[in-house]
Amino acid sequence: MITTLTWTADGVRFLDQTKLPLEEAYVLASTYEEVAEAIVTMVVRGAPAIGVSAAYGVALGTLKTKATTTHEFAPEFEQICARLAGTRPTAVNLFWAIDRMKALFATLAGLGTPLEEIKGKLLAEAHAMYAEDIAACKAMGAFGGELLPSDGGVLTHCNAGALATCGYGTALGVIRSAVEQGKRIHVFADETRPFLQGARLTAWELMADGIPTTVICDNMAASLMRAGRIQAVVVGADRIAANGDVANKIGTYNVAILAREHGIPFYVAAPWSTIDLATATGVAIPIEERPQHEVTHHAGTQLTPNGVGICNPAFDVTPASYITAIVTERGVLRAPYAESLREMELVAR
Repeated sequence: MITTLTWTADGVRFLDQTKLPLEEAYVLASTYEEVAEAIVTMVVRGAPAIGVSAAYGVALGTLKTKATTTHEFAPEFEQICARLAGTRPTAVNLFWAIDRMKALFATLAGLGTPLEEIKGKLLAEAHAMYAEDIAACKAMGAFGGELLPSDGGVLTHCNAGALATCGYGTALGVIRSAVEQGKRIHVFADETRPFLQGARLTAWELMADGIPTTVICDNMAASLMRAGRIQAVVVGADRIAANGDVANKIGTYNVAILAREHGIPFYVAAPWSTIDLATATGVAIPIEERPQHEVTHHAGTQLTPNGVGICNPAFDVTPASYITAIVTERGVLRAPYAESLREMELVAR
């Protein structure tokens, strides 16, 4: 299984996703600031992976503190959490993980736990999130794999695989599970401009697993759908609102519209930590605007005229009405999502 991030005695070791697929290089983040920088620069990316990375960043910052008491460390802890929370605004897993670390710290501090003991417990909590993420991916893979055709083409957008998680993947986990079930799946991977996560990362992952894969330009999906070469679409998510609206990599909304037009099921696979019941609809989801150079340049070469205007939102929102089902580790959700999400949350409690 591809190892996206690993805890070491020296810090967090990341597979550098900006160098793939041509170079398998690693980045060691030895401070929480370096973890934050790895998230911002997309050395590590994907909502679940970002969340766990942030948890490790909090643990790393705690371990590195020069404070000697919990009371003395408390303001620094808030600073660490704030820095990591400010890295990327759309993926709710980031805030879920940080809030979980903050809650544990508050509980332990309230009990008068010594700082040295708190350090160990925060690291253990980050380790637990890592293990939970892999287990969640495998569980949703089993649920989602049942939904895919026994033989046919499946389109995916961006990269929602092992590289976007701690292992196995969300959307690609569904595809992996379907293949493990004996289904004959051929994946069509949108290149996913401008950062090319599909062309660089999804293709690399699936080829490593021996799963037949074809990369297509983002503007080719409609033609392939009309030709009958795509039987299902499965994508990941960075935030799912309480009504089922889904924020995912820019271009996902386009694919959902095309799937509806051609009568093709459109599935979203995401762990429960991606669901944001505090946000009523997708309208309220903050959309990150990425640097202009991601559009103006590729591999160091300028592609656009000097001074031209650039728009580079990292995500768009797909309305719940376009989504056939949402696959989580707790099961498969169907419309109306406002009801099914709320019911599954109540059952889990």
